[in-house]
Amino acid sequence: MEENHRKVIILGTGPAGYTAAIYAARANLKPMIITGPQKGGQLTTTTEIENFPGFSKGIDGNQLMNEMEQQALRFETEIVFGEVTEVDVSNRPFKVTAGNKTYTSDALIIATGASARYIGMESETRFKNRGVSACATCDGFFYKGQKVAVIGGGDSALEEAGYLTNFCEKVYLVHRRDEFRGSKAMQDRVLKNEKIEVVWDSVPEEVIGDDEKGMTDLAVKNVKTGEVKRLGTKGMFVAIGHEPNTGVFKGILDMDDKQYLVTKNGSTRTSAEGVFACGDVADSKYRQAVTAAGTGCMAAIDAERWLAEQ
Repeated sequence: MEENHRKVIILGTGPAGYTAAIYAARANLKPMIITGPQKGGQLTTTTEIENFPGFSKGIDGNQLMNEMEQQALRFETEIVFGEVTEVDVSNRPFKVTAGNKTYTSDALIIATGASARYIGMESETRFKNRGVSACATCDGFFYKGQKVAVIGGGDSALEEAGYLTNFCEKVYLVHRRDEFRGSKAMQDRVLKNEKIEVVWDSVPEEVIGDDEKGMTDLAVKNVKTGEVKRLGTKGMFVAIGHEPNTGVFKGILDMDDKQYLVTKNGSTRTSAEGVFACGDVADSKYRQAVTAAGTGCMAAIDAERWLAEQ
């Protein structure tokens, strides 16, 4: 068992996990990072990233994560491919099981991220990142002067619709009910915005397009009348929420009502001493690559200082 012991184990390989690894490795903590099911996290499904500082011409999501990985490896981070199936933080050293191996560590950094909820249509999957997106802040700019649709009726859908009016000629807000779930203030803002047209009682029926042009239109169906109509939109933003990847920590660490890990004020400390959380797994508000990287840095510093105190 002893050869499987590390000072710090980091779970997840998005911007938060890799940044934590870079800082921990440079602090001579010799971290091990376990990749999770999707190495590189959500950014590997994004083609062009234009809002990450330092890349004036933008950078491909896969390329950015590859650069971060290479930087972590340069400082001798150990990368293990696998998905964590069990975590025990009741005693130290902590135990982490991935595949058929169990590793132990003095400190644990959780950067397992969150996954966007999608509707589940075959055509939606086909045009993901070619018209279909789950992040208006990331991709809205590409639809300058065009018509787009936002799917959802909660605060995040209302917020994304409002945000998209900064670039788009028109935004259709498609909601399956006849009233919003979002806050009153957000509803008022959306309903007063001349660029937003609400398509009530409706759900996406099919994303239309071809392999060359990507998405070219969206068909929506009225759930009460059964009528199907096309909106003439080149983009569809799915805003029906995210799910943090926290299943393995249920009953072990404190979570909020949306199942995001709770961190203690102004730090990355969780409810378990020596366990830290960073990135989207603990952030339902900002969910940006740059904020994830920032909290990854914080988690590594918090872990380093905590280990020094022990």
